[in-house]
Amino acid sequence: MALDHVNVYALREADGWTVVDTGFDTRRARAIWQRLREGPLQGLPVRRVIGTHHHPDHIGLAGWFMATDGAELAMSRTAWLTARMLRLDVQDRPTPQQVAFWRRAGMPADMLATRAAERPWNSADVVHELPPGYTRLREAQQVRFGGRRWLVAMGDGHAPRHATFWSLDDDLVIGGDQLLPSISPNLGVYPTEPDADPVGDWLASCARLSELAEARHLVLPGHKLPFTGLPERLRQLADNHHHALARIEEALARGPRSAVGCFDILFRRRITTMEFGLALVEAVAHINRLHITGRIRPVDERDGAVLWGA
Repeated sequence: MALDHVNVYALREADGWTVVDTGFDTRRARAIWQRLREGPLQGLPVRRVIGTHHHPDHIGLAGWFMATDGAELAMSRTAWLTARMLRLDVQDRPTPQQVAFWRRAGMPADMLATRAAERPWNSADVVHELPPGYTRLREAQQVRFGGRRWLVAMGDGHAPRHATFWSLDDDLVIGGDQLLPSISPNLGVYPTEPDADPVGDWLASCARLSELAEARHLVLPGHKLPFTGLPERLRQLADNHHHALARIEEALARGPRSAVGCFDILFRRRITTMEFGLALVEAVAHINRLHITGRIRPVDERDGAVLWGA
């Protein structure tokens, strides 16, 4: 992946460690964790794994820690159910619904034919088996780990019921992918819920979390470096999508396009083959937001792709 890392955090407990997020379940990631266990983790067990959200780079090794250390897993209910469902759902070929979704979004015919015949990426490829048991995290709940009391605040858009943690004893905030410093997380629509509105969910989450954010906070994000200036960063994260919506609406006023046809307007750079899938689901997310708010409508169809106009 172009984003070649994920941040994980280990917080000291009286009898071991709490780990926030884990990385993929790969030989390389396990080897890194083994070096950490022998070094800074001092050979002490991982007592608890906290998953900020269900994405495989964040919970890939959660089941491994549960198996090796007897660790407790804590996540939101939606995140845990989604993670376990995806881990169990192994496909050898894309489903007809997946192929139809790609076609309606405007995937080029040659790419569509290639992808329809290939084994799709499966969560099980990089996520350790998740046993049927976890501890639920709830909105506005107070939890204790790492010698601190934390307020749980949920976000949506990038992932449903993404947990963030706000220390009540100092300035730390654990943001996962909901609070990133220099990149915007992917907001995607998938064939499992083709009419979803993750952009609307994201904007509402930014507004909610802004009520908690203070300039004093030091945010520990899921990618890139820790940062301060959270109130301004939340404004930037929201504005990024407001501006993208405005650009797409303006372009569609000049002529109809498919979701894929909006790549140049949305991303303002060339999308490579490796990035195409994530770009497609994000383009559909912005189209859905504009449609739900009545700013665009379907006006035509070409080769199975829906064309949208303002």
